[in-house]
Amino acid sequence: MAELRPSGAPGPTAPPAPGPTAPPAFASLFPPGLHAIYGECRRLYPDQPNPLQVTAIVKYWLGGPDPLDYVSMYRNVGSPSANIPEHWHYISFGLSDLYGDNRVHEFTGTDGPSGFGFELTFRLKRETGESAPPTWPAELMQGLARYVFQSENTFCSGDHVSWHSPLDNSESRIQHMLLTEDPQMQPVQTPFGVVTFLQIVGVCTEELHSAQQWNGQGILELLRTVPIAGGPWLITDMRRGETIFEIDPHLQERVDKGIETDGSNLSGVSAKCAWDDLSRPPEDDEDSRSICIGTQPRRLSGKEQIRETLRRGLEINSKPVLPPINPQRQNGLAHDRAPSRKDSLESDSSTAIIPHELIRTRQLESVHLKFNQESGALIPLCLRGRLLHGRHFTYKSITGDMAITFVSTGVEGAFATEEHPYAAHGPWLQILLTEEFVEKMLEDLEDLTSPEEFKLPKEYSWPEKKLKVSILPDVVFDSPLH
Repeated sequence: MAELRPSGAPGPTAPPAPGPTAPPAFASLFPPGLHAIYGECRRLYPDQPNPLQVTAIVKYWLGGPDPLDYVSMYRNVGSPSANIPEHWHYISFGLSDLYGDNRVHEFTGTDGPSGFGFELTFRLKRETGESAPPTWPAELMQGLARYVFQSENTFCSGDHVSWHSPLDNSESRIQHMLLTEDPQMQPVQTPFGVVTFLQIVGVCTEELHSAQQWNGQGILELLRTVPIAGGPWLITDMRRGETIFEIDPHLQERVDKGIETDGSNLSGVSAKCAWDDLSRPPEDDEDSRSICIGTQPRRLSGKEQIRETLRRGLEINSKPVLPPINPQRQNGLAHDRAPSRKDSLESDSSTAIIPHELIRTRQLESVHLKFNQESGALIPLCLRGRLLHGRHFTYKSITGDMAITFVSTGVEGAFATEEHPYAAHGPWLQILLTEEFVEKMLEDLEDLTSPEEFKLPKEYSWPEKKLKVSILPDVVFDSPLH
């Protein structure tokens, strides 16, 4: 539950935002982390000291469902001469540490990140005659915040979020999101650490797919060049009816060239899938690994977050489709290794997923991989965009502790080898594919790229390699007997 009120109006559990004329005694009672972020907002909007605010009636730290205490909504005049239209600017409060007393976030010092280290922002084009900001973006931000709190995974610039629904619950083509640095909000040093601001950018399905096949930063740069698709400040227009590739067909050529040159920096997803050891008798379930993954694809994090999610599993109770998580990061930005260097599972996958001294590695003779349609549609991306560039790709459970990693012969730190290409380390399966076999699989799996012509169930088999892949309906994975 949330309520809409001016930020200067008293709330049930928190004091109002101190404006330039706030009494000193009142300002001293204001939560320091909140006060620091408000300071950045006042720098940007000095004429709007008390913006409209969506406020959680029962705060998260009191048992409420909404992790964000507040979402402030400002009117930004833009810059018509620079193709920046007037828009509403939404800013969250709660992913960072607002209070510093461990009620929400553990205080770890002033040098590191405050809470999760970031707040979310969103820029929505203002419609003609619109006098007040729509409030649906606040619930969208709460949904992303719930994911972060429940998974303890964070976002970074270039990440993409597969949402599979119009962001405003309309008939809009804007159904997914990318994340980037807010073009105006500067990082804030609070008494509890540093806070940066990540902006949500609404995109079409075709643009999301291009971000998956190439990289999010590349698509963001293309969006900046198209005024009606975002422009320099990447403002979301829910009425946009064309993709950037329909507006400017030459942009598809740039994406295709980027994919060919760079491959994909999407190093993994969580998805509905399972794997079976066909070389083990079915009644021997001591180490059975036919495990259902209960959500749609989303992007994985680096070593630390993969280890933690595999250890704990994630309990998500908001949307059925969850956001992707960042790959490796360098200086706070999503990136991938240069293709000329060998990729390494030790650096960003998960050699520490499960203690090696506790679980032995098993060589498997034959395996059966099972995916739902959306997960299976990413296999060509895995093969062409990752393995042919000497990299790896992981399918990861969001409800359990299993993972399936495809590795190429150029990946260091893998326990699957050319002699034993299928190997399991506890719940973690690795499949090593040679370049020749990858090319063969791409030919056989070509119809996966045309989902509209696809009929389920579908099975692919390579008997000489003792490998089978099945694409199955979602209901199979939702069954408790699977």
